[in-house]
Amino acid sequence: MSIYAGMDIGGTKCALSLGDCSVDAVNILHREEFPTAGQGWRAVLEEFVSRVGSLARKPEAVGISCGGPLDSRRGLILSPPNLPGWDEVPVVKFLEERLEIPVRIQNDANACAYAEWKFGAGRGTRNMVFMTFGTGLGAGLVLDGRLYAGTNDNAGEIGHLRLAPEGPVGYNKAGSAEGFCSGAGIARLAAIRARERGLDIGTPSTKDIFAKVRAGDPFFTEVLRESAAHLGMILSWTIDLFNPEVIVLGGVYMRNADLFEPLIAPVLEREALPLARQVCRIVPAALSENVGDYAALSVAAME
Repeated sequence: MSIYAGMDIGGTKCALSLGDCSVDAVNILHREEFPTAGQGWRAVLEEFVSRVGSLARKPEAVGISCGGPLDSRRGLILSPPNLPGWDEVPVVKFLEERLEIPVRIQNDANACAYAEWKFGAGRGTRNMVFMTFGTGLGAGLVLDGRLYAGTNDNAGEIGHLRLAPEGPVGYNKAGSAEGFCSGAGIARLAAIRARERGLDIGTPSTKDIFAKVRAGDPFFTEVLRESAAHLGMILSWTIDLFNPEVIVLGGVYMRNADLFEPLIAPVLEREALPLARQVCRIVPAALSENVGDYAALSVAAME
C-alpha cells in the first residue's frame, strides 16, 4: 500500500488529504481543512507540516494542487490572484526540507486533468482535455498519454481567450471565455443583462441562478443559453485544435450537465470538424466534488 498526502491550496482554505494510491484507484483515508485567507504563506505551510506530522503514518510523498501561475519545474507559486502575498513562494523546497519526503506541485487544472485521466472520466484514453468551469475557467491537457503543461506551465489557459469585445470580466479581461463560462462569470453575465433591461435581480449566486433556470425563469434561462453558446464555441475550438477522445468538465457543468448538453449540441454540430467531433465525448467530471483531493494525491503519486 502506497500512502501519499495531498494539499489542495485555495484562496479561502486548504485541504489536507491522505490517500492510498494504486495503479487504477485512489482511496481517500483521511481529510481535514484549515484556513488560507488572512494567513501568510509561511503560516499556511507550517500548519500543513504540523498536520502531516500528526498523521498516524508518514506519507511517501506530497502532492500540491494550486491555482496558477506557478512554476512546477522550480517548485514555485507565482502570485496567484486568489493568494495575495504568495509571490515566488518556494513551496516545494520549504516542505521537502521540513518533511524530508518528495514534494511535487501542479496547477489545479493540470492536477485535476491528471486525476480524471488516471482515475475518472478520462481513464483509458490517450488524449483528454479537462476544463475546470468553477470559480474560473482553465484547462488541463493530456496529449498522447502525457500531461502537457507547455513551456512554462501556461498551456491550457483557455479562460484568457477573448470571445467578445465586451462582456463579463474574467481573467482580468472583459468578454473573456472565463467571463462567460465560469461560476463567477455567469453571475456577472446575469447582472449585466439585468442592468441592460432595467431588472432588479439582487445578487444571486450561481447556485441560485441554476435553481431559477430549473424553475423555468425566462430571464435566467436566457443567461444560461448565452453562456452555453459560448461554451459550445470553446469546446468546438478545443476539438479542432487537439482532436481529443474526451473533454471532461468540472464545477458548474458537472452539476448541471443536463441543462448544458442540449444547448451545446447544435453549436458543436455547426462549428467543430465532423471527423474530430464524432470521436470526442463531452462528459462531466467523474471525481465529483472531491476532485481537488484526488488531484493533489495524483500529483503526489506522479511518476
